[in-house]
Amino acid sequence: MSETTLQKQILSKLESMGKRINYIMEYIEDSKLSEDDKKALKAALKEEKEGKLLSKKQVFG
Repeated sequence: MSETTLQKQILSKLESMGKRINYIMEYIEDSKLSEDDKKALKAALKEEKEGKLLSKKQVFG
């Protein structure tokens, strides 16, 4: 699999995850998220798309 294809698949998956997160934030009434939680989720997703988050290996050694 080429690197470009892999990158496109990852970006597509992230976009899909973002849509699911938005759905959860907007439509699940039982466990509403605070505005701070919503901002944190959006920021984390943006950082993930930009490749700024640490990998599991970096976090756990």
